Amino acid sequence: MKAIWILCTNPAASAPDIDVIEKALRQAELVVVQDAYHPTATTRFAHVLLPAAQWSEKEGVMTNSERRVTYMPKLVEPPGEALPDWKIISLFAYAMGFGASFMYQSADEIFAEFAALTAGTLCDVSGASYARLKDQGAIQWPCPKSNPAGTPRLYVDGRFPTVDGKAALISVEHAPPVESPDDDYPLILTTGRLKHHWHTMTRTGKNAALRRSSPEPILEISRADARRFSILDADFVEIISRRGKVMVQARVTDEIAVGTCFLPFHWGRDEGFFKAANNLTTSARDPISRQPELKACAVRVRKVLDFPLEDN
Repeated sequence: MKAIWILCTNPAASAPDIDVIEKALRQAELVVVQDAYHPTATTRFAHVLLPAAQWSEKEGVMTNSERRVTYMPKLVEPPGEALPDWKIISLFAYAMGFGASFMYQSADEIFAEFAALTAGTLCDVSGASYARLKDQGAIQWPCPKSNPAGTPRLYVDGRFPTVDGKAALISVEHAPPVESPDDDYPLILTTGRLKHHWHTMTRTGKNAALRRSSPEPILEISRADARRFSILDADFVEIISRRGKVMVQARVTDEIAVGTCFLPFHWGRDEGFFKAANNLTTSARDPISRQPELKACAVRVRKVLDFPLEDN
């Protein structure tokens, strides 16, 4: 890619196989990063930084997994030059000569256009508006103009949106992970979250109390696997995959299955090159959803006998 515009995400930390991500960002002629946070692992590669307003600094609408559409008021003014995402995009379109198609003056206008476009679809919110959400509170879609109060429960009439009205239950054919354990990489690594941090620590990493609760990434490994590789609790270990390595302390625990180890992904290379779990992960993806296979890659783990200490 010659140009890439990244909004409110941090792929240089959260995407799999960071070497591939960093190579792409270095080769791009133009990298624009639009975010409420700086610095991040991704903003280090940016030619242009666009400061975006945080959720409490702009008006908007949120929809959760319960289909509940909620109005979110602006609570405070954004700092410095930060602007709502919609306004940044509209100003850019205007500068590029497309202003006539982006004549929005408020988030309210954008939501009204979106709501109108959903009319007749399964997630119809054409009966919702900023005024109605402010007055009535949250509404669950579908909430068409004919039923603006919303739909707390779906399919109460026993009919589904299919030709015959019956639910279409599709069996899934299991496919194993792209990488399986072998003699060179005998363990499966899975990555995920800790309760103290959110995503790549662009927010939680700035909170001293949360930092104290989870200051460093730790590898969780079963007692059986720890004995197999001569690892004791709190030992420093090196985790190696076909793409890279990570060096952290180990936690020996009965809470993880034999043959599997766990590493949180919150830390990127900007926190320490060998702390990033996505040094290890594979960029293999689901053929339909394109979701990367972040939950399984083959690794080996060994005890580090001479671990270099960083200067304070």
